[in-house]
Amino acid sequence: MEQTYNTKNFQQGLEDLNMNLTSRQIEQFLCFYELLVEWNKVMNLTGITEYEEVVSKHFLDSLLIAKAYPMEKVQNFIDVGTGAGFPGIPLKIVYPQMECVLMDSLGKRIKFLQTVVDNLKIFHIRLVHARAEDLAKKEEYREKFDLSVSRAVANLSSLSEYCIPFVKPKGAFVSYKSGAVEEELHQAKKAVGMLGGRVETSKELLLPGTDITRTFVIVQKESCTPKKYPRKAGLPTKEPLG
Repeated sequence: MEQTYNTKNFQQGLEDLNMNLTSRQIEQFLCFYELLVEWNKVMNLTGITEYEEVVSKHFLDSLLIAKAYPMEKVQNFIDVGTGAGFPGIPLKIVYPQMECVLMDSLGKRIKFLQTVVDNLKIFHIRLVHARAEDLAKKEEYREKFDLSVSRAVANLSSLSEYCIPFVKPKGAFVSYKSGAVEEELHQAKKAVGMLGGRVETSKELLLPGTDITRTFVIVQKESCTPKKYPRKAGLPTKEPLG
């Protein structure tokens, strides 16, 4: 018997984000959820598996960026350290016209995402098994994106070194953060400047239907990133710039 889901809270959350999805897009989200839960039984993709929680803490959380950044202006994006596909897959479902790259350093996660892409019939998406430090050195990826996003849990200075090199001048890097970010922002300003960026703003938003806050740090790319960045594998985390 086919599983049915109460999508009322999801629909309400989408309304809060001013998103009006087709039934086909809702189906894609449900299919993604089922694949996530199925694959999570054999590999560690997420600690969150209850439907309502996945909707709130993964799907709507991924899409909340639309309240912080003008996504309608984005033609292509890269999700650095995508993990189980967040925020990349939800963004791609909602904005199918965007071209995107989902990158992760773990091959089995990419294998899972390939299954998702095949089942959801998503087009104009590239899945890449690589480390950011290596991929950002390749001409076909360096400074080729309007937007770089990451939900990865890492220091903002380190994340900036991983993500800013992918962004075109006049593009942006948006980091999904939780908790207080003031001190981290202050510490990262110098690193961001060294990479050709400028911290434009941080926006704290409430996750629809919850009292959970999410902070989006928006970094504008002002000039090309010096060729020496990112440094070799591991260094951005071990020895953050600044």
